[in-house]
Amino acid sequence: MESSDAMLARFLALHPKTIDLSLGRIERLLTRLGAPQRQLPPVIHVAGTNGKGSTIAFMRAVLEAAGLVVHVYTSPHLVRFHERIRLGRPGGGRFVGEDRLVEALERCEDANAGAPITVFEITTAAAMLLFAETPADVLLLEVGLGGRLDATNVVDEPQACVVTPVSLDHADYLGDSVTRIAAEKAGIFKRGAPAIIAPQEPETTAVLEAAAERVGARSILVGGQDFHVHEEGGRLVYQDEQGLIDLPLPRLAGRHQLVNAGTALATLRAAGYGRLPAEAFEAGMTRAEWPARMQRLRRGGLVDLAPEGAELWLDGGHNPDGGRALAAAFAELEERHPAPLVMIVGMLGTKDADGFLKPFVGLAQELVAVPIPTQLAARPAEEVAAIARSVGLKARAGDSVEAALVGLKAKEWERPPRVLVTGSLYLAGDVLAANGTVPQ
Repeated sequence: MESSDAMLARFLALHPKTIDLSLGRIERLLTRLGAPQRQLPPVIHVAGTNGKGSTIAFMRAVLEAAGLVVHVYTSPHLVRFHERIRLGRPGGGRFVGEDRLVEALERCEDANAGAPITVFEITTAAAMLLFAETPADVLLLEVGLGGRLDATNVVDEPQACVVTPVSLDHADYLGDSVTRIAAEKAGIFKRGAPAIIAPQEPETTAVLEAAAERVGARSILVGGQDFHVHEEGGRLVYQDEQGLIDLPLPRLAGRHQLVNAGTALATLRAAGYGRLPAEAFEAGMTRAEWPARMQRLRRGGLVDLAPEGAELWLDGGHNPDGGRALAAAFAELEERHPAPLVMIVGMLGTKDADGFLKPFVGLAQELVAVPIPTQLAARPAEEVAAIARSVGLKARAGDSVEAALVGLKAKEWERPPRVLVTGSLYLAGDVLAANGTVPQ
């Protein structure tokens, strides 16, 4: 049997552009496959710049704790493509197996018959096939890029639609302002499906509300007049028109996860899951997992290379808002448990390195820039280091994450450092693979 990796590599030749936002190609393919997008379980569709994956992780944890069978579609993957497709089953979903993935990809390739189509489009069609043919109670569907013309936007009657915080990212595809990007993401809103809007800048919220109103969707604003979420007495307190919920703080680290958890709770309640047992909501906060987002690596090959007693953290953040949230989270850690912060950073050339790194000025003691060998579009380490120095960080270039850790271990530290590897989800995937902590 041909491997899924070989098939995915072959699909690259079907369309010369990696990203070419359109619905025509995938709609054509889905029609030839018998319209699996119309045979899906109820869909919660999630767009946004930051927080999509975490919001989905909270929803999945709550729903599975309540005994529901949950499919999940996310992107990009960190280590293996299979991470993008989680097939639900009683007791908790699992990533799609190699045999089922290959079979679905073969059917899509045969139906496509060599016509132009992007890799994301043909793999999304394969996911739709798998989701349609595997019984489940709900599908949590993450947008790949944008929303209006994203390949996932083929679901006509979703149960609910969500837009998490929007910021500048992929401006070359989505627009050069946050409001233009928000308008693209609002393209997932559908008549009759509640539109849950996470906290945004006022002008962004206005764009999203107007888009929801145009299609006949009821807007629900996180942190606005519709519901509030905050920390009180070491607990998460959520309140909306249905009442108040007092829950444990999220397992996922960082104050920004309060917003993501609140968005997840608002979505579930708006989608009709508000009457799930209280124990399910509690479990959702404490069981949610989302790799490479404020993830502390406690054991593994890379952990062994770090200085004795050091903390090794991993986060795939790569845009200015992600940098601000990440810096705030580490500033809070510094207040509670002081330790020198050292950053190991690799970034793509398409990302705003200046905007991502600025929030760490005055917080990070030093920065080691590294290449991302698996990505042709990665910035050279010297370039990342130069950008870091230009914003006020002490920075140097290194050969790799492993070499950076070995170098840090050779230094003398008054207090074991807190080491953060960040700047790219691709780098995060390489780190997880090298550390031996592949997502499950």
